[in-house]
Amino acid sequence: MFAEFRGLNEECGVFGIWGHPDAAQFTYYGLHSLQHRGQEGAGIVVTDRERLKGVRGEGLVNDVFDEKKIKSLVGSSAIGHVKYGGADKGGTENVQPFLLHSQSGSLTLAHNGNLINANDLRHQLEMQGSIFQTSSDTEVLAHLIKRSGYLALKDKVKNALSMVKGAYALVIMSENELIIAQDPNGMRPLSIGKVGDAYCVSSETCAYDLIGAEFVRDVEPGELIIINDDGLQSERFSLSAKSAMCTMEYVYFSRPDSDIEGINIHTARKNLGKMLAKEAQIEADVVTGVPDSSISAAIGFAETAGIPYELGIIKNRYVGRTFIKPSQELREQGVKMKLSPVRKVVEGKRVVMVDDSIVRGTTCKRIVRMLKEAGATEVHVCISSPPMKNPCFYGIDTSTHEELIASAHSVEEIREMIEADSLTFLSVEGTLEAIGRKGYGKDCGQCMACFTGEYPTEIYPDTPLPYEKEIIN
Repeated sequence: MFAEFRGLNEECGVFGIWGHPDAAQFTYYGLHSLQHRGQEGAGIVVTDRERLKGVRGEGLVNDVFDEKKIKSLVGSSAIGHVKYGGADKGGTENVQPFLLHSQSGSLTLAHNGNLINANDLRHQLEMQGSIFQTSSDTEVLAHLIKRSGYLALKDKVKNALSMVKGAYALVIMSENELIIAQDPNGMRPLSIGKVGDAYCVSSETCAYDLIGAEFVRDVEPGELIIINDDGLQSERFSLSAKSAMCTMEYVYFSRPDSDIEGINIHTARKNLGKMLAKEAQIEADVVTGVPDSSISAAIGFAETAGIPYELGIIKNRYVGRTFIKPSQELREQGVKMKLSPVRKVVEGKRVVMVDDSIVRGTTCKRIVRMLKEAGATEVHVCISSPPMKNPCFYGIDTSTHEELIASAHSVEEIREMIEADSLTFLSVEGTLEAIGRKGYGKDCGQCMACFTGEYPTEIYPDTPLPYEKEIIN
């Protein structure tokens, strides 16, 4: 995917299953459901209760796995991971799940999120003799687990988690058990399902629909769950802090058919659009959404505003990965390779363009120009989230204030920069109400740090920036 077409990117997705004869196949399908959370790498590790074996590689799930590789992964339990290329700068060595072998047994682990004190921990471990093979913060956690003096794996994991800070939805597997854990603030989605007698775990509930699993419940903040042949056991490794689920999961990252903490993503986005229409109060002829994550919000906006919803922008789904580099002319007009206006829908119309967020504003400006070139007389940009003013240290690729146009510019200045006739962001209060949350600040049940600057955890001086690549939205 060309860098200039990237929007926000979440770090990754995890899946696991224990006690099913088709564990590798089910994990493969689960990763397909989570593909939107990471397109840079994928991996699966299985156990037959005697040893762990894995396959991993760079690319999409279909790029990494074929029928032969899946059949080679023999075992009744497995974990899998899809990766978005972030601060670790890619490479097969950084693709999870990580697999470690030792005289005391093997271990595989994968996680979604970002450990904000990973740099400090890595330095301490290196001073004590640890040698790292990757640049991933997940390997820091692996070293902490293996160095623990406890005998039981669950106690090793608890001890390691007592030393790490940040956001994580974690899956760990040995020959004898599957362990899952959620950070004390519950910032990343993680839930438990069941297919037959087998338990499964996934970053999103949409994976359960594909494999025919039944949703059981969400993993609670600070909870550690051990799954083995005796069933499921729940323990706590930390007192639960105030819940702070990432708001952008509802706004952008998760699939519309997923549910998080009992809230359906499509419904939440539709409500965001409805609230946005109430706050914007715009007169227009047609409403359209920027595919794909903004469609639900655009439908909600149109219903509340009483303005017809139309597919005014079409997404080309085959431009994402290609070996053919675009010409310089196409680079300059790059958005047209991925998004196309429907001229007969927007020509001569006052258009409301609903999008989920603005990061740098570059792509938004190109879409506004594209709609006007297609004949739109006015383009009113409505964003179904508040202005993103602050960097995220928990696994989203907005690592500096410089990447965020709203950090240094007013709404009116941004409107002028993207060449829109008007620009409306949803308020913080409206966002929380639309999602279905009560309260404000740290009591709202959501992490709103990118909007408000109120971080749910301490931010360390050496907090690793989760992404170094240039990201444009």
